[in-house]
Amino acid sequence: MLRQPRSVLAIAFASVIAFMGIGLVDPILKPIADELGATASEVSLLFTSYMAVMGLAMLVTGAVSSRLGAKTTMLIGLAIIIVGAGMAGSQDSVTGIIAWRAVWGLGNALFVATALAAIVKSAKGSVGQAIILYEAALGVGIAIGPLVGGLLGHISWRGPFYGVSVLMAIALIATFFLVPATPKAERATSVLEPLKALRHRGLLITGLTALLYNFGFFTLLAFTPFPLDLGAFQIGLIFFGWGALLAITSVFVAPRLQARFGTLRPITWARGAFAVILALMAIFTDSKPALAVGVILAGACLGINNTLITETVMKAAPVERGVASAAYSFVRFAGGAVAPWLAGYLGEHVSVHLPFWVGAAAVTAAAVLITLGRRTLAHVDTETEQPHSVAEATELTAADA
Repeated sequence: MLRQPRSVLAIAFASVIAFMGIGLVDPILKPIADELGATASEVSLLFTSYMAVMGLAMLVTGAVSSRLGAKTTMLIGLAIIIVGAGMAGSQDSVTGIIAWRAVWGLGNALFVATALAAIVKSAKGSVGQAIILYEAALGVGIAIGPLVGGLLGHISWRGPFYGVSVLMAIALIATFFLVPATPKAERATSVLEPLKALRHRGLLITGLTALLYNFGFFTLLAFTPFPLDLGAFQIGLIFFGWGALLAITSVFVAPRLQARFGTLRPITWARGAFAVILALMAIFTDSKPALAVGVILAGACLGINNTLITETVMKAAPVERGVASAAYSFVRFAGGAVAPWLAGYLGEHVSVHLPFWVGAAAVTAAAVLITLGRRTLAHVDTETEQPHSVAEATELTAADA
């Protein structure tokens, strides 16, 4: 995977940094709350604003990239992330951080919506190998994000925000000089196309299952640091274990399960296992070791689900892959953005155990829904994969984030 043109490696590096942002704030959620006098539900809005804006922006990223070209769109996205992350670290109120975190989400949407397209166009080897390279970058970013957040957060909660801003500046310079100019798409994409694509039942089912799954995912990501009640570095190490297991299973385990059992069954199994883990975390919420083990083991379930659900989205509806991805990401992120806030609110005002129970129930519902829709999605395992056009290679693994 390292025997690639410099342009591909530059985009892969930028992708690692972009996806670091997902778990980067985990270790500093409690320090932010403690220092700024905020509640868990208020701090969890850092995820809500980020994901809501990212989901809504997915409706327009295809239209932007098809008109400006992939390189220009990536550079704009990186520049917005630099400003958003840097300004978030400069705030003295949770409201200010939430607002600039939303700006960060817009930049992330623009970048990840075109990064895979650029890798597919420039990478050596097959399209499948290019996607694996991108999955690897995604996994590494998700894995090291919490670790970097823990290290810098141990010094100050502002450190991770400034760190991302600096790293993204390096990524922008590398992208500007190493990535060749990319032409505009032959056909400009309409903003309404992703919404129209949701008329296809298979794509709608896939999006709704991911929305439900997000309630478990964000309970794990946004709420668990509070009952863990550990230092930034310790939480960073726990979520590093989570991210590392996610990366390993997404790249190495998921393709093997798919080859042996098909696509849909391993997704159902992974979600079922994740629901069980969340239920056990609900029972043993007062045990820090139990929560830590649950977080790490959940990484395996998430890695398998993320890779295979991406494959499902690619084939769920007879529309361009970029349009399908935008529609799916819109439903998943915009609709599931309430999940982090809900977990924090339930944990504060009802019971510290309840967010995990709600997450387990939602993930179980996601597994049941995709099982009920197996006839609609049966073609996923029988359809012959066609070569991707550059225009169709718009980011799909943004959905994995």
